[in-house]
Amino acid sequence: MADLEYSVADGVGTILLNRPHRKNAFTPEMIAQWAGILRQARTDPDVRVIVLTGAGDAFCSGVDLSSQSGERPTPLERKQHLMDEIHQVPLALEDLDKPVIAAINGVAVGAGMGMALMCDMRIMARSARLSEGYIRVGLVPGDGDCYYLPRLVGPAKALELLLTGDFIDAEEAGRLGIANHVVDDEDLAGTVNALARKLAAAPPVAVRTIKRAVYQSARSDLRTSLDLISSHMAVVTSTGDSAEALAAFQEKRPGVYTGR
Repeated sequence: MADLEYSVADGVGTILLNRPHRKNAFTPEMIAQWAGILRQARTDPDVRVIVLTGAGDAFCSGVDLSSQSGERPTPLERKQHLMDEIHQVPLALEDLDKPVIAAINGVAVGAGMGMALMCDMRIMARSARLSEGYIRVGLVPGDGDCYYLPRLVGPAKALELLLTGDFIDAEEAGRLGIANHVVDDEDLAGTVNALARKLAAAPPVAVRTIKRAVYQSARSDLRTSLDLISSHMAVVTSTGDSAEALAAFQEKRPGVYTGR
């Protein structure tokens, strides 16, 4: 079995971290494959939604330190490692204008929590727990947690979680807005599958444009955002998907969306 598995069915691409014996801690090889899958999915018309999850009883425990060489890297080598390897995943995600859902089936620690934060939505099993964890081993978050977490929970709470490394349970993650939904463990797969298929069945051009507009607007003033959305609207309403969606709504029937 591969350490990272990827499959596509009914418009949903699923990335499975598959090292349950190591709590799905990832290796450099997995990171390279992960980033490559995301870049491939960006232009694959058969993929409309991505789901990320872990095998066994963990989501991801971060970097597998045992996979690293015993030699202590120089500061420049450490920086280059992060930029050339680890950072390829968040950069590939930023370029991907298709929804990405993290199905958090168990513990997510350090970079494992960071990988979940990078996704657009998070659904957590009730038994799952999260921890930034870096401070416990004298490190700073290396993959974007200091960027993503404050945007979800605000700077004060983000600092508390980052500086203490404390674990939070799924209910607290839901209350803070980290998790979109918290469900019983046995319902996680079904809940994620239902949401992923619902998004995959929606007009793909509109879905991708809405995701793009949300992130663009987060970095824009009102006038710039409105200007962008007027351009997006002009493009989207010129597509066959838009016409089919409107006709299906008016005729009270399911639509058929081609992504054109």
